[in-house]
Amino acid sequence: MVQAEKQRIDKWLFFSRAVKSRSLAAKLVQAERVRVNREKASLASDYVKLGDVLTITLDRRILVYRVLALGERRGPASEARLLYEDLSPDAVPAGKD
Repeated sequence: MVQAEKQRIDKWLFFSRAVKSRSLAAKLVQAERVRVNREKASLASDYVKLGDVLTITLDRRILVYRVLALGERRGPASEARLLYEDLSPDAVPAGKD
């Protein structure tokens, strides 16, 4: 059952399809590669709520998402896309600093 106002970070990252598994989401958080409202998330059990801005540092890109909804399951990509607003910066081609 989804709580009305908050959800664990690892579950939200998994449901939003930012990562392929919940265990990978937990590892990202533990490696301090996830920020919630500019503050480092330290535990996979920390919570996100509507309106929070998540900054996720992956190997080759940075994702910036505003939480619009909390997930109930890992559905298709079209369903996952409704959970967030993508605020990620555009990729800068190499040598175009």
